[in-house]
Order: sequence, then C-alpha cells, then structure tokens
Amino acid sequence: MPIINQALTNFLSGLGNYGIIFGVVAGGMMSIDMGGPFNKAAYVTATGLLASGNYILMAAVMASGMVPPLAIALSTTFFKNKWTEDERNAGLVNYIMGLSFISEGAIPFAANDPIHVIPSCVIGSAVAGGLSVAFNCQLRAPHGGVFVIATVSNWSLCLLAIAAGSVVGCLILSTLKKAT
Repeated sequence: MPIINQALTNFLSGLGNYGIIFGVVAGGMMSIDMGGPFNKAAYVTATGLLASGNYILMAAVMASGMVPPLAIALSTTFFKNKWTEDERNAGLVNYIMGLSFISEGAIPFAANDPIHVIPSCVIGSAVAGGLSVAFNCQLRAPHGGVFVIATVSNWSLCLLAIAAGSVVGCLILSTLKKAT
C-alpha cells in the first residue's frame, strides 16, 4: 500500500498548479475509495502543500470529502422511493458524517450498490473540488468540515461548492438508482 500511496501522491504533485483540473482530479480521488489509498493520496498531497504555503488544494479536498455522505443523505431524504426504510434511516446519519468531513459514512452504501453510488459520488466530489479551486477557496488547517469552515477564505463560496457537488452527486445517484 505505501507504494500505491506514493505513486498517487506523485501523480497529484506532478499536476502542478493547473488550477481547476487539479481540484477536479483531487476531488474525484476523495470519493473513489472513500478513505482508501486514492483518498489518502489526495489528502496527503493537500496537507503537504500546506507547508509550502499552498492552501487551495486543502480547501478543495475538504469540500470534496464532504460530498459522498451528503449526496447520499440528500438522496435518501428527497428520493425516498429509491431507498429502503433502513437505508433512509442510515442516510440521516450521513448528514452528520458529511458535515464532519467523514467520507467513510458513504461506504456501506457504496458496498451495497457500487455501480451507482461510486460514480455519482466521484462526479459530485470532482464538481466540488473544481468549484472550490475556481472560487479560490483556501484552508490552512489540515482537516475539514463545519469545524473549520470559518477559517476558509471565501467560506461562503466553499459552502456553495460543497452544496453544488452534493446536489450533483445526489441527482446523478437518484437518477441512476432504480426504485425499491
């Protein structure tokens, strides 16, 4: 695993500062495996860039990492016919997980339906990451969620990026998923 993490970190670092593309790629990586090597490579790269004074990727990674559980929470709330009662109840917890920057809340949903959940979350997270960079959001703290949102430059636009990515992920997921 360390070899994979290092290769992914090198790939992200190799993108340089290509602006929105960097945010889109890192954002998508935050949702590919929700806590696994891809997620960690994006996160480690962002925290490494903090030391060099680059705070943009950390904001993008934070925004993107919040999207998977929030997209699922929104889908289970607004598209109830797509989910069982147990899934809808579990979806409520994802509001807290997402707002706390804990993307792993989406893992049980991804494990049950990877074909629909993972691509939806990756696209939503990529949108959030790209928008965060486009809005020049910056975060100096190596963490995320509502706990640090007040420290994000352009915090209101960062919230917009999170909301947009979550809604995009929710709509794609809810369109792809068949009714129960």
